[in-house]
Amino acid sequence: MSKRTKDLRSPVSKWSEWLAQQAARPFSSLSKGQRFWLGFAFLCLTTTIIVHNPIWRASGETIYKEGDIARESVIAPADVIFTDTDETDRLREEARRAVKPIFRYESNRAEQAVQRLVSSWEKLQRQSSDAANSKPNVNAKLDAGWTGAGGADVGKVLSSRTFSRNELEAVQSALRESASGYIFDDSERQYFANEVFVFDRTRPNQQSTVSMPDSSWTPLSVARERFKTRLTGIKSLLQKEADAFYAAGEILIEPSVAYDSVATETARQNAAETIEPRTISLKRGQKIVDEGDIVTAAVLSKISALKNYSATSRQLNRFLGVLALVTGLFWLAWKFIQHRGVVPRLALSPTKTFALLGFVIVVQTLLMAAAFRLAEFTAIQNLKAPLSDPMLWSFAVPFATASLLMTLLADRPTALFTGVFSSFLAGFLAPRGFEFALLAALVSAVAVYGIGRYRSRQTVTIAGGLVGGATSVLAIALIFFTQQPIILNTILLTIACGLASGIITAGVTAVLLPVCETVFGILTDVKLLELSNADLPALGQLALRAPGTNQHSHAVGQLAEEACRVVGGNGLLARIGALYHDIGKTAAPEHFVENQLRKNPHDRLKPTQSAKIIISHVTYGVKLAKELGLPSRIIDFIPQHHGTRTLHYFLKKAQAEAHDSSDISENDFRYPGPKPQFREAAIMMIADSCEAAARSLAEPTPENIRFIVTKIIDAIVQDDQLDECDLTLRELTQIRESMIKSLVAIYHSRVDYPGYVPPASGQYSIVPAENDSEERGLMKYQDPADIPISPGGEIEDEAIDRSHEPRKADAKTAE
Repeated sequence: MSKRTKDLRSPVSKWSEWLAQQAARPFSSLSKGQRFWLGFAFLCLTTTIIVHNPIWRASGETIYKEGDIARESVIAPADVIFTDTDETDRLREEARRAVKPIFRYESNRAEQAVQRLVSSWEKLQRQSSDAANSKPNVNAKLDAGWTGAGGADVGKVLSSRTFSRNELEAVQSALRESASGYIFDDSERQYFANEVFVFDRTRPNQQSTVSMPDSSWTPLSVARERFKTRLTGIKSLLQKEADAFYAAGEILIEPSVAYDSVATETARQNAAETIEPRTISLKRGQKIVDEGDIVTAAVLSKISALKNYSATSRQLNRFLGVLALVTGLFWLAWKFIQHRGVVPRLALSPTKTFALLGFVIVVQTLLMAAAFRLAEFTAIQNLKAPLSDPMLWSFAVPFATASLLMTLLADRPTALFTGVFSSFLAGFLAPRGFEFALLAALVSAVAVYGIGRYRSRQTVTIAGGLVGGATSVLAIALIFFTQQPIILNTILLTIACGLASGIITAGVTAVLLPVCETVFGILTDVKLLELSNADLPALGQLALRAPGTNQHSHAVGQLAEEACRVVGGNGLLARIGALYHDIGKTAAPEHFVENQLRKNPHDRLKPTQSAKIIISHVTYGVKLAKELGLPSRIIDFIPQHHGTRTLHYFLKKAQAEAHDSSDISENDFRYPGPKPQFREAAIMMIADSCEAAARSLAEPTPENIRFIVTKIIDAIVQDDQLDECDLTLRELTQIRESMIKSLVAIYHSRVDYPGYVPPASGQYSIVPAENDSEERGLMKYQDPADIPISPGGEIEDEAIDRSHEPRKADAKTAE
């Protein structure tokens, strides 16, 4: 069967289990106490870092802009002296901008241009005169004598004829007029301001401030174009001669004013240095702003001073304070869980329960911190109310996730404590600490007490809807409490965020449930119900190969479930454990009496061989269950429902057949154990024997059933099989009465039919059952005292020799 079995674990469960094993490996060398306190410290530090993260801004800090309405009163917590660098930088920048751009002016630029043009012209004339005296009518090299702009082409045109004095004076006048005044380079227009400071380099004492734009300031391109226009206006010049004079004089027109970047920057730097640092002084208890007041620039500066004070002077103080408070909350949680004891429904130990609570709290804190940051970011992106209010967006925070998880995984009191714990942390993180702490506590209480048992995955969805509705109602109440304006948009946004909180709570819970089930070894009702599916490979093989054992398992499950309800145990766990407690019998089903068809294979085997086969159904069952990936709590039922009892009748047979009874080892006939470690396993042990004994009764009257149930329970107690579980004598009495009541209900008397004469009773003490699918090869006993009940309370029908005709059984001969 092992080759055909299939691992029942989901991929999420396998991954979670592997992750848990890898995480525990580095700490395997530490003692249990050391691991606990190391985990305790880790939980405290992790939660504190999430609450007071140095990367994020300080918790509870509200972002304001100038013109906003203060959402709460701000009071200085201590004497604060703060240098407002932002304000100081702003003032210095204003001082820099107040400094006018400085330009250097050279008033003699026009005369310099004319002198340079005249100098080039006179040189050309001298060379022309020398050339004429030495070589008349030879002008080949006259153009080479032009030293001005334009090159040889200009020299050739200008030497082609003799220009009159009037023409030359007109050209000089055009150049002088075009190069005069404030001429600036076109690229320096970017440095202009409303006013500029002009410094005359030729007259150091002459300085002026010019308002811009000034019509007297001419761009260089315009000045040169004006020179060209004036030359065109000289009528005696040919076009090519005007172009030649323009080419010669254009380059001589230069900017007369230039931006002095060094002087300007120096002046601005000197102006900025004259501004003293802006210092804000606040006294302890000084009110910065009242709730509802308009936030001005001065108020913003003071709030900035408080933020800087908190971020620098008291970061460590706040961190240590939050750490102390969080540590106190975790210590209180540990004491609460420790004194609460073992969670009865799921048998969670205090240590495991605390680990689960710590994990859930860390996840809850991380969720709230991220959600509050997201709410603030969303509010900042919107400018209009109510979308700009982070408080309204904060109603979408999944406050009830931790309490809902603990309700489904543990019990309600622990879940309620978890909700209160997380509400304190919400107060640390929220913009309005008290209001949101109260909201979180109430929503958590709704999650704890608003849902029933976790019997289907749909329970999470229902819980999410309930939490969303409760959050919406409580959020509206909180708006009324804070006296915010009641408008339709505000109410609609509040309801939407409250419903979103429920949806997020359900989604996160659905994701974390299977992870927690696997990592912490928790069997929720839904997980147990999934294991009861008859289509699962293990149960299908059991029903096919060992139908008698399958029926026996279901019957034992019903008895155990009812008994668990009476004493407050987990009835569903007991019923599912019963379905798997005998899966090891699939290896050799015909060797167990409920699967036999009249013939008993043990009649042909030695007692030691029979004992080995019967005992192996426990060891093989454990191995098979592990291969199937069954939860460890279900696997525990397989060895513990037999405990360390012996196969008494086979042992006596072996001793009787041996030459020397001392050669027979009792350990060869003893189940490996351990004894039942929890009440459901103990109830399973009792139900297993009681069900088998009741089926062996020819007349299951209430008196006979009471006799065998009492005998079995007394035998189990006297064999010390219940020493390691927490059942009390009072609970054993309740279990006994529950077993009797259930068995009487199952095996009630049949209705007498007219004309039917039952066989006379008392003819045989042992009556072989009819060969049908219900009774198989079971023996029926008229006298309940004849049922082979071992001193440990085991029913050993397999030890009865049925190789001959039915005969008077003497069960007591084996004792």
